[in-house]
Amino acid sequence: MSVKTLAGALASLIALSMAGTVFAQTTAVQDPDARAKATVAQMSFEEKFMLLHGIMPLPVLPGTSDIPPGVDIAAGYVPGIERLGVPALRETDASLGVAYVMGLRKTADGKPDGATALPSGLALASTWNPELAYEGGAMIGAEARDKGFNVLLGGGLNLTRDPRNGRNFEYLGEDPLLSGTLAGEAVRGTQSQQVISTVKHYANNGQETGRQTANAIISEANARESELLAFQFAIERGNPGAVMCAYNPVNNVESCSSDELLNLTLKRDWHFKGWVMSDWGAVEGVKAAFGGLDQQSGEQLDTGLYFDKPLKELAQKDPKVLQRVNEMNQRILRSMYALGVVDNPVVKRPIDFAKNAQVAKAVAQEGIVLLKNDKGLLPLAKGAKSIAVIGGYADAGVISGGGSSQVAGPNGPGTTVRVGGSGAMGAFSNEYYHDSAPLAAIEAANKGGKRVSYDNGFFPQRAAEAAKAADVAIVFVTKWEIEGQDSPDLSLPRGQDMLIEAVASANPNTIVVLETGNPIAMPWLSKVGTLLQAWYAGAKGGEAIGDVLFGSINPSGRLPITYPAAIAQLPRQKIDAPPPAAASAEAMAAASVFGPPAQVFDVDYNIDGSDVGYRWYARNNFQPLFAFGYGLSYTTFNYSNLKVEGGETLKVSFDITNTGKITGKEVGQVYLTASPKRTQQRLLGFEKVELQPGETRHVSVVADKRLLANWDSKAHGWQLDAGIYHIAVGMSAMDLKLQESAKVSGGKLKP
Repeated sequence: MSVKTLAGALASLIALSMAGTVFAQTTAVQDPDARAKATVAQMSFEEKFMLLHGIMPLPVLPGTSDIPPGVDIAAGYVPGIERLGVPALRETDASLGVAYVMGLRKTADGKPDGATALPSGLALASTWNPELAYEGGAMIGAEARDKGFNVLLGGGLNLTRDPRNGRNFEYLGEDPLLSGTLAGEAVRGTQSQQVISTVKHYANNGQETGRQTANAIISEANARESELLAFQFAIERGNPGAVMCAYNPVNNVESCSSDELLNLTLKRDWHFKGWVMSDWGAVEGVKAAFGGLDQQSGEQLDTGLYFDKPLKELAQKDPKVLQRVNEMNQRILRSMYALGVVDNPVVKRPIDFAKNAQVAKAVAQEGIVLLKNDKGLLPLAKGAKSIAVIGGYADAGVISGGGSSQVAGPNGPGTTVRVGGSGAMGAFSNEYYHDSAPLAAIEAANKGGKRVSYDNGFFPQRAAEAAKAADVAIVFVTKWEIEGQDSPDLSLPRGQDMLIEAVASANPNTIVVLETGNPIAMPWLSKVGTLLQAWYAGAKGGEAIGDVLFGSINPSGRLPITYPAAIAQLPRQKIDAPPPAAASAEAMAAASVFGPPAQVFDVDYNIDGSDVGYRWYARNNFQPLFAFGYGLSYTTFNYSNLKVEGGETLKVSFDITNTGKITGKEVGQVYLTASPKRTQQRLLGFEKVELQPGETRHVSVVADKRLLANWDSKAHGWQLDAGIYHIAVGMSAMDLKLQESAKVSGGKLKP
C-alpha cells in the first residue's frame, strides 16, 4: 500500500468513524457508544493495543506453548483490561453448538467438555422457520455462557454457489432472503443470552479448495445482489456485535484488508457499529487495520503479530493512526457494553442438556425433507410386520460434519470412525456420530411389530438378502463433509450407491434416508419409492428421524438448496484450484489450516453472478433433480385467492388450505418472475403456517424493495425500475401455483 493510498484510506476511515457516531438520547452510563468512548479516553497508550489481537488457546498449534492460567482451550482469547473493568473476550466456535475442539477441553472432573449439537445449518434452513433459528441461537448462546464464553463465532451464511463445498453444511443455503433472515434470528437468539455473536465469513467465501488464495472475481452489482445482500439482511435483523472477514481475496484484495468491503460497504453504507475480527490466520499485514479490520484473531496462525508492535510504531508517529486505533477499540468496547458482556460477566454453571436437546430435536423434526413418497410407504404403520434397517451406522447414531464447527455431546462422540490421512488435516479427519441411534428409535416406535433387524450394509449382497426377508427396508446412507476440503463430485462414498441399488432390487418397499451435508447424485432414484433428506440431524437426530418415519411428525422441511440433475448444470463444472505445480493435495489441505500456498488463483463468480442457485437454473431453463423450496408432506395443500397490490413496493396475499386428513405445515413461497427490464427469479418472501385438516390461512408478504431492485454501481445505490412486476406463489421455485402482476412506481434506494 502506497503512502498516498494509506493516507487516503485513513482519511476515509476517520470520516466514516466521525459520521457514524450518533449517541442515543440516554444517559452516558446506559449508552454503549458513550461508555466505549469514555473507556478509550482512560486507556494508556499500551492498553490501546490489548484488545486488538488475541491468541488461539489450542496447545497443539505451533506457537502456542503457554496458555494463560484460567483460559480454557477454545477458538480464541483476548485479554481484558482489568484496571478499567473490561473483561477478556473468550471465544468459541460455532453455529451448530459449542465446539468440541477434538476433546482437548475438559470438564472439572476430567471428562471431555461436550455440548448440545444442533442439526446442520442446511437442516435449520430447511425448516424455513425463523422462530426455530432464534431458539437454536439462544440455546447455543446459553450453553456458551454457562461454559464461560462470551463470544460465539457463529452466524455462518456464505451462499451456496457450489454443492461440493465442504463447508456448506454449516451455512443456510443459496438464497439471500432465507439465509439472511435465519442467520439474523440465530444471532438475535445468541445475543439474547448476553453473548456476542459474529456473522461470517465476509465475503464470497464460496469454496474450501485453496480457500486462502481463491480470488473471488465478482462485480459490485453481482455481489450486492447475492451474498452481500444476505449479510446485509442478517446484520439488519440480528445486529451482531462482530463480523468475521474471510480468508479469500475478493477482486485481488484480501477480504480482511478490503477498504471496499469493510470500510465502505459494511461501516459506511450499512452503518455497522460493531467490530470486524479476522478469520484465524487471515491477516497479511498491518495494512489490514487501514482496510477496516479492527482485531487480529488467532495471531499465532499469521506470519506476524501485526496489531501490536508494528501498529504501535505507526501510531507513535502519526496522530491519524492513533485515531484509527482509538476507533478500533471503541468498536470492540461498544459491542461489549451494548450486549452486556461487561456488566454481566460470564459465570460457569451446570447445563440442562436434556432440556437443550429438545431444541435440537425440534429443529431436526422440521428440517427433515420428504423428497419422494411415490408408493405412500410413509408414514409407516406402527406395528409393521418386519423392517430391515440397513447401513449408515444407524445402530450407533447420526453423523455430523467436521472442522471447527464440530460438536460432540456431553459424553463425547457416540461413535468415532477414523478417516485418517497424512498432513495437517489428518488429525481432524474423524467422523463423529451423535449418540442418537435411528435403529433404537425405529425399534421403540415399532413395539407392536414382529421384527426389526439390522445389517451394517458393508456387503450389498448380504444387505439385499436382509431386505428381501423383510416387508420394508430402510437404507441409511452417509456422506461426511469437513471444513478445509471440498468433495470431488456428488457421489456417495464407500459404494453406498451400489448398496441402494442392491436393496431396492431385492425389496420394492425400500426407503432411503440421506444423512449428508450437501446434495448428492442419485443414479438409483427411479428404483426407490421413498426418500428422506435428514441432513446432519444433531443431538436427537435418530429420534427425529423415527418420528417422521412413523408419522408422529408430519414432515415440513423444504429444500434451501437446489439439487442438480448433473454436474453439467453447475456454473463451474470443476472446482477451481491452483495449478498442480503450485501445491500438492497435502499442501492444499495444510493450507486450509496453517497457511496458504504461494499462488493465488481466480474463481469467476461473474459466471452465475447474482443468479445463485435456483436463479441460475431459472436463467438457463435447467430442470434440477429437486428444486429450491421443494418438500412433500403427509397431507395436501391448495393455494387460492392471490392478490398483488402495487405502489412503492408489492404486497402479496393469498390463501393456503389443508385439503388432506391430517395436520401439517406448509411454506408459502412468493417469487418475482419478471421485472420491467428482464425475466428473473427471486424469492420475495415466505411464511410457514400450521393447518388443521380443512383449515385455511391467509398469508401476506410485503416485498423488500431491494429484492425487486437492481444494484446501480454508477449511482451507488439500488435502482427500482417503474413498471409491471410479475409474481408467482407456490410450493417451490419450480412448482408455482398462482401468478399475478402489479405496477411499482420505482425510484432510487439507499445502499
